[in-house]
Amino acid sequence: MTTVMTILGIVVFVVGLLFSIAWHELGHLSTAKMFGVRVPQYMVGFGPTLWSRKRGETEYGVKAIPLGGYIRMIGMFPPGEDGAVRQRSTSPFRGMIEDARAAAYEELRPGDEKRMFYTRKPWKRVIVMFAGPFMNLVLAVAIFLGTLMTFGINTTTTTVSSVSECVVRVSERTDTCPEDAPDSPAKAAGLKPGDTIVAFNGAEVTEWDDLQRRIRDTIGPATITVERDGGREVLRADLVRNEVAKSDGRGGYVEGEYVTTGFLGFSPATGVVEQSFPQAVDRMGDMMVAGAEALTRLPEKIPGLWNAAFAGAEREADSPMGVVGAARVSGEIFALEIPAEQRVAITLLTLALFNLSLFLFNMLPLLPLDGGHIAGALWESLRRGLARVLRRPDPGPFDVARMMPVAYVVAGVFVCFTLLVLIADVVNPVRLTG
Repeated sequence: MTTVMTILGIVVFVVGLLFSIAWHELGHLSTAKMFGVRVPQYMVGFGPTLWSRKRGETEYGVKAIPLGGYIRMIGMFPPGEDGAVRQRSTSPFRGMIEDARAAAYEELRPGDEKRMFYTRKPWKRVIVMFAGPFMNLVLAVAIFLGTLMTFGINTTTTTVSSVSECVVRVSERTDTCPEDAPDSPAKAAGLKPGDTIVAFNGAEVTEWDDLQRRIRDTIGPATITVERDGGREVLRADLVRNEVAKSDGRGGYVEGEYVTTGFLGFSPATGVVEQSFPQAVDRMGDMMVAGAEALTRLPEKIPGLWNAAFAGAEREADSPMGVVGAARVSGEIFALEIPAEQRVAITLLTLALFNLSLFLFNMLPLLPLDGGHIAGALWESLRRGLARVLRRPDPGPFDVARMMPVAYVVAGVFVCFTLLVLIADVVNPVRLTG
């Protein structure tokens, strides 16, 4: 049964991946058609075509390798300086430019002169190129909110899991209390595992972040209202100053960093809790910030990936994963011995994070990514606007094709990184369980 569930989890992820790619390309397709650009192809995947059908002027299809997708638009780049597509040059860099330009015109038909992408105003090109990543963002937001508000998420609660026996600096904590260590304020106050703290110093608390902040801001007498055995009791505690783990602001802790604050002395329990709309939005915002931070830290993860792939080093839990790694994790999720609804919820959140990553990654202002084309259109708009203000001749369309040598370098870096992640995912994958 475990094998069957693992395979099912992988299949669910692959289907979700294909839908996310198709959804992304639909954003490009719909806006390109809206602005009158001819689109000969809409494809999900790369490599050999598995299935295709032509509807109107566009061929729709699915290819064998589900690692992306594309739409082919007529006239992605303007003609050369002479107004025509030039013959191939012996210069390798010029050859890259001319190859890209030729590809943009290879399906040009009579009457397409006014339907080419580069002839559209910059703001329309920005919309077409932004529409793809934006669709991924919309999908990520919808999945995040729907999952958090419907299924809930594993959350640190205000219920007591365990009570500390004594006051010990967290950096010196051991399994037993030193003989001279005083009882923890929580133990002295009579706090017990299973108690749910509903108020602190008379102020109602429902979330762990709020309760943790209030405790850490308090040194001295405090009242703690708890729900116990169906009723409420008010306990009195005398909080002390102590060294504790630094909070990351999201309910977790910063490893190896400590602060001296108010100390009560208990560990909170975790549980699956449905989120309200404001709570879901707040958590979604945290995930988006964390995703952006993770993207900026990708270069520093490369040594760890290399060591994990080729030197047998331990794979870090927050190591970047590719499609293969994410599919494997999805399989492990479905094989976990947890309620079915939580398997579904975790898988949906994984797909939401994948879509958020697609949005952030594609918005990088680098060709051949969507963000690179957006940057080119914005630059064209800026220089044409300056020309009008300064009463100079219109400089014409910005020739994005001139950036193709840089695009090939960027693409090469991405391919190398993708291969490194793929190797690490195969030989030393990130695992949810041991």
